[in-house]
This record gives sequence, C-alpha cells and structure tokens, in this order.
Amino acid sequence: MTREFRLPDLGEGIHEGEIIAVRVNRGQQVDEDDVILEVETDKAAVEIPSPYSDVVTDVKVGPGDVVHVGDVMMVFGGIGAEPAAKEPEETPAAEPPKAEAREPGARPERGRPAGVPHREGPVPAAPSTRRLARELGVDLHDVTPTGPGGRVTKEDVRAHAEGRGVAEEVREEAEREAERAERRLVGVSPQTVEVPPLPAYDKIGPVERVALRSVRRATAKQMALAWSQIPHVNTQDVVDITELEMLRERYKDEIRDRGGALTLTVFVIRALVNALKDYPRFNASLDMESEEIVLKKYYNIGIAVDTDRGLLVPAIRDADKKSVFELSRELLEVANRAREGKATLDDMQGSTFTITNVGAIGGTGFAPIINYPEVAILGLARASVQPVAREVSGADTEAAPPWQDRYEFVPRLMLPIILSFDHRVNDGAEAQRFLNRIIEQLEEPERLLIGL
Repeated sequence: MTREFRLPDLGEGIHEGEIIAVRVNRGQQVDEDDVILEVETDKAAVEIPSPYSDVVTDVKVGPGDVVHVGDVMMVFGGIGAEPAAKEPEETPAAEPPKAEAREPGARPERGRPAGVPHREGPVPAAPSTRRLARELGVDLHDVTPTGPGGRVTKEDVRAHAEGRGVAEEVREEAEREAERAERRLVGVSPQTVEVPPLPAYDKIGPVERVALRSVRRATAKQMALAWSQIPHVNTQDVVDITELEMLRERYKDEIRDRGGALTLTVFVIRALVNALKDYPRFNASLDMESEEIVLKKYYNIGIAVDTDRGLLVPAIRDADKKSVFELSRELLEVANRAREGKATLDDMQGSTFTITNVGAIGGTGFAPIINYPEVAILGLARASVQPVAREVSGADTEAAPPWQDRYEFVPRLMLPIILSFDHRVNDGAEAQRFLNRIIEQLEEPERLLIGL
C-alpha cells in the first residue's frame, strides 16, 4: 500500500510555499520526524518532517516549485503501514478492563473521546506538537484538530490527554468564527473596486515577466492589506544624536568583541520601549469586530531587514527585559538569520511595533507603511552633519533683531525620524508627544541608559 504525503497546514495563515531543498531521494528509507523537505513560506524557511518510517517511492516536487496546502509532495511505499483494523466480533458484555502494569513514572496510553473517529494518513502537526504527543502517549490520529486546515495543535493534544472531548468546542468556535466573518462584512471592509486588466505591454515593446513569489508576494499582500485597512498619518522630526554617536563610537569595539553590534537601532529600541510604556496606545492593535483597542503588555519589536529575497521583519522578543548589550547581540543574530534564509516562524511573528531604518542606504525622509495589525511604525533616515542654531550664553536678549546676537551656528549630527500611525487609535497631538519622548531620550543617552 502506498501513502501520499501532502503539504500540511503550517499555521499563521500560510497557504503555500516554495520548495527550497529536497533532502531525500527515491528509494531512500526514512524515519518518522526526519527532515525530508525545506519549504520557504511568506514568513520563514520551514523544515518539513516525515510523518512515517518508510521508503520514499516517489518525489513529486523539486527546488523552485510552488506548492499549496494539500498538494502531494511525496509518495511512500507503505512498508511501515499498519494493517487494516478488523471489525470487532460481537461478544457478551465485557468486564471492565484491568489496569496495565507500567514502569514507575511511565505515562498512560490515552484513549480517544467518544465520537472522535480515528483518522488515517498523515496528520498535519508541527514537530513540537508531535514530540508533545509522544511524551503524553497520544496518537495524533485520534485527536480532533482545531487548527487551520485540520492542523493538530499543542492545545488539542493536551485536551485529548486530559480526556476532554473537543468536538463541541470546535463546533462552537466555528459558529463564533462565522459570526465574526459576517460582522467583518458589515461596514468594516472598504468598498470593493473592480480592477481593470493591464494593457498588452508586449504589443507595445519587449517585456520580461518575473514570478511574484514567496517573500515578495507576501510583502505585496501585506502592504495592500495595511494600506486598505489603516488610515495612515505621518509626523516627522529630527534628533540631535551627536552625543549618542560619541557614546556609540566609544563602546562599539568592545561590544563587537563580545559578539554584538552596537548600531543606532539598538539605542532606538531602548528609547522606543520606554516611550511605549508611557504611551501604551502605540503598542496596540484595533479589533474592529469587538470595537476594542487591544493594549499589549509585552514589547516585541519588529526590525525590518533588507535581504536578497525581499524585506523581512523578525522580532526582538521582550525587548523591555534586555540590556543594551543583549539587544545588540540579539539584533545581530536575528538579522543574520533573516539574510541567510534561516529565520524561523518564531522569529517572524508576534511583533507589537516595528522599526525600519534606511539610513545605511540614504534618504532624508520617507513615509513607512504600518505593519498590520500594528498601529504605528517608526522610520529612520540617514543622519547627517548640519548647522544648528544654538543660543549664545550671556547674549543680550533685548537686542534687536534678537536672533543676530543671540544665536550661533554649530555643527551637529542630525537624524530624520518619522512616525506613521493609525489615526483610528491615536491623534496627531498624542503622536507628537510619543515622538518627543523618543527624541528626548536619544538626545540624552546617559539618561536613556539609566532609565530616566
């Protein structure tokens, strides 16, 4: 008997992926949970484990192929297949089963709740979920899935192990989701506009068509979603980072020797987190279904990273709990994983606020698009030395005109800083106060480092 292995639902709204590598060949024996494929999704590269201990009889995909959830990727020969279950014979009322002897500390085998059928074939589940099932003695084929596309989650496994039936919970959740979907259609979504077809460009002149794949395709969808759902407003300012740059230069070599990179972004993360604590409505999301603002009590800062595959946004988790050195090291690590195509799903999800910095490339300013479902994003452009007017100490304030004698121009390193925010959640005055809080910390780095 042969068994087909299809692309499982990978969660987080991921419906397709591009094959990066095939780790096995036809005729190869593999064990359950051996990595057999690498798939790049719109969020990260994912290793796909084998659901069987068996022989691969056919490989239907290769590097560069785009596969969708449910597509057949491999065929196994069925060597490890279990024999078909026999129909139970009619017997008199059975005596209650006796408890089996087990080793001390061993976990009991769990049965499946009444009404939950035993499924055949591979069960979509993450490797961590499979590991948990083995620890709890749970057969994934007996677990009622509640994840997207029939995916078994860790919560499903725990619920099954505790002996709770989940069919009713699944039905109720499905009903709630139907209600939410109906509410989304009422007065929330923008009016649908029919998009006209593109002109026949190839009849005008030579063209080249490049497939919109993986990261670039995901970026296109995310930006269209954000722009259509969020009323963007921008406020801009400049920061005098002269003292901050002197501090960074003083310690950057020592931080580098310890495995970090003391970039400007590290200090911005620290200042941003402090500002988010003072202005929590910028560390939020808007739930239009319940008409509530979700204020998040954790601080996961997304960092836009330029890669050869497009823009990726890994997150620095719990940034409020980390020192400047820890931030410098973790920022370097997650950025390198993103550029090398090794970022995990955990790296790429869960951000509450995003920073995007184009200063290394150039530009005096830009208007970043908010990373939906966040409600704000902070942009940094290129810092440059500019003449700044400073009031002269002891100048005659009664002189006319006052600016001629009261001011002098000094060279200072000035950083353009831009805040895009969701006008449904915050207003312009609050946005400027939030930006001012960030600016005052960056202009006084000693106070920033000691938390003032």
